Amino acid sequence: MTAPRLPIHDHMTELADPTRGRLLAALERQELTVGELALALQLPQSTVSRHLKILLDQGWVASRAEGASRWYRLHSALNARMQALWTLVHEAFVHTPVALQDAARLDAVVQARRSTTQSFFASASAEWDALRSEMFGARADLSALLALLDPTWVVGDLGCGTGALSAALAPHVHTVHAVDASPAMLSAAGARLAGLHNVQLHDGALEALPLDDHTLDVAVLMLVLHHVPDPLRALREVQRVLRPAGRVLIADMRPHAQERYRETMGHMWLGFSEQELQRWLHEAGFEVVRYTALPVDAAASGPAMFSCTAVAVPAPSLVLA
Repeated sequence: MTAPRLPIHDHMTELADPTRGRLLAALERQELTVGELALALQLPQSTVSRHLKILLDQGWVASRAEGASRWYRLHSALNARMQALWTLVHEAFVHTPVALQDAARLDAVVQARRSTTQSFFASASAEWDALRSEMFGARADLSALLALLDPTWVVGDLGCGTGALSAALAPHVHTVHAVDASPAMLSAAGARLAGLHNVQLHDGALEALPLDDHTLDVAVLMLVLHHVPDPLRALREVQRVLRPAGRVLIADMRPHAQERYRETMGHMWLGFSEQELQRWLHEAGFEVVRYTALPVDAAASGPAMFSCTAVAVPAPSLVLA
């Protein structure tokens, strides 16, 4: 009487050819193309392709297409029988001279990839900034950094203008309160922010914010404080709407002598020094003030800028006698 053929027998047949074991050992270490496998194992591409098809059809290998290339790797979800069999085969194969030679050539193939990348950057380093901007935009790196924001935060874009910053912040935080006192700016912001359901538009001035106490985790004043007649009053309002230990970020101009901005753009302040901003922030109820002069963009025609952050001091608790 012939014994029944078990599923494990089929898997044993699939790994009976030593070439397929070599392929799996390589693909367990590294995702590779057919050409790279042929180079590492010193086999014709037709042989590699034939054995890969068997392994792919039987679920030993997974693949993905990327551009004109197809990449192969050991399947990440082998069933228990396949995993046990592969562990047995791998342990018997891994220290053989053939396996050690395959591993050394595989290291050389991967290093060749790095060499290609290094050669590119060696020749393109002088033009890399311009090339990256051309391919991905001048602010791609800064936009990506917004993902570091806490997704539970409620953020105030105070003096939001046309809503560009609110639109950038919205995908990364819980809620954005966009506040501006100009009907024209709010109209433009409304058009830009349409469809962003976590952005709320408010009509209001910095000195009288239309927000309840302790609403915000973060308040951003981007190029707006120089339009405010009384910055200290405005900063006290910002402190009011921030939660205890909430943060304010101010980005504005360093002191300059461009008087024409008063007439042409309604500027009330020709920039802010570190000393006066620190004094106002401390008086308004902030601590841990950090003022940083920002690098000057050679293509920009306006004054140099700074960023300043500070932490809202929690209000003292009332102690009843």
